Amino acid sequence: MTDQELVQGCINRDEKYQKILWDTYAPKLLTVCRRYCKDTYEAEDVLMETMVKVYDNIGSFRGDSKLGTYLRRIIINNCLNKIRRHKPTSSLEQVDFYLGNDEKITDKLAAEDIMKLVSQLPDGYRQVFNMFAIDGYSHREISEVLNIKEVTSRTQYSKARKALQEKLLKVTGKAM
Repeated sequence: MTDQELVQGCINRDEKYQKILWDTYAPKLLTVCRRYCKDTYEAEDVLMETMVKVYDNIGSFRGDSKLGTYLRRIIINNCLNKIRRHKPTSSLEQVDFYLGNDEKITDKLAAEDIMKLVSQLPDGYRQVFNMFAIDGYSHREISEVLNIKEVTSRTQYSKARKALQEKLLKVTGKAM
């Protein structure tokens, strides 16, 4: 089934197509949500809100990109909007370690374990790290989406990398 057929079925509010859309994309989108949200409940909440919006507005999909890319962009924006509504109260200046390219550390941990460590980063660090390192946004795009300066995005990314290295070193038992 093509993206356009799937979209057209959803536009027609055909439950069969809506279920296919859900079954195909919800698990991947939930994984994205988990990277941005504090816990699984919040991630599931954002996913549900997003999918309701998608079903209601699927007609706006123009086919300029793959449907998965379109949905991923929407879910990231909704996660960021939820975060903006609940501004963190902690300071982002508490962490100042550096993450190098020591593959031996990351080789010892599964991707899921590393993502758990990323989820423990302060909100601002986690947002910038996810957007830059995982989702491929540029620092300029991050600055526009989060309404921060580009240099702030770069600084938070650097500090996130340092904090993540410290967490990786603690988990693996390596000394700095």
